[in-house]
Amino acid sequence: MLSTVWRDRQNYQAAHIDVFSGNAFIYAWLTTWMLKKLKKKIVITLHGGGLPEFSRKHPFIFDNYIGIPDVVVTPSPFLQESFKHLRSDIKIIPNPIDLTESLFRQRDSIQPKLIWVRAFHSVYNPTLAIKVLALLKRTFPDVKLWMLGPDKGDHSLANVLDLAEKLGVRHSVLIVGHIAHAEIPIWLDKADIFMNTSNYDTAPRSLLEAMANGLCVVSTNVGGIPHLAENGVEAILVDPNDPESMADAVMKILSSPDLASRLSRNARTRSEKSDWSAILPRWESLFYKLLELS
Repeated sequence: MLSTVWRDRQNYQAAHIDVFSGNAFIYAWLTTWMLKKLKKKIVITLHGGGLPEFSRKHPFIFDNYIGIPDVVVTPSPFLQESFKHLRSDIKIIPNPIDLTESLFRQRDSIQPKLIWVRAFHSVYNPTLAIKVLALLKRTFPDVKLWMLGPDKGDHSLANVLDLAEKLGVRHSVLIVGHIAHAEIPIWLDKADIFMNTSNYDTAPRSLLEAMANGLCVVSTNVGGIPHLAENGVEAILVDPNDPESMADAVMKILSSPDLASRLSRNARTRSEKSDWSAILPRWESLFYKLLELS
């Protein structure tokens, strides 16, 4: 990364950096420092529901860092609000999706077919999906759950499999694992309800893509999720790590075709605001204005 910044320094005027918490922040900091030394225009985008906690743990380095870029962007009003005391000019540009890839289907009549799409990591709390599945199976014995996403190696996948065996739902869950992004809409089309179980989140593209496909969304109400989908309008939002509340939300959708239809339709309408056709012009305008000031 740093070698590319240096080697191609004559070929660009501005650079864009995605900023996450954890070890990824180190690379963002080093890259930003080098770009500053090269007198390049710098745009950063703040991502990740864990970033506010990271900034509180490392206030000296983060507080100084966020003042360096020429422009700071985030896809989430949650992060904008979290850091407004450090920068009052943080811009909101939503995460984009490509609606041409979606397979929209209005969920007027739905089945107990659930899907979960995230990485197998503790921050996304995949075992919550298994607990919900076990609760649902009491009322809907034919309930099915597909789980898509890569294994991040923190034993979350093993914990999911162990819990599924323990709760007697192993035959009702299919672990698909990591797949090509182009295949995700095909899998989404198999299900009617999308579960997002994260403990931290900002503006997950996976949730937007589920909305674009017309799935009924049940999600934890953490971080930026309430800014992405309004409770009772585009999704049903519940407290994190609460399997009973999430299962109740799913059962509410399954028992009310009118609610399912309304959530499905509203979700699709909301997702259209995040299509690349709406988001790309905002990025183009940002860089044009930035370079005009050079």
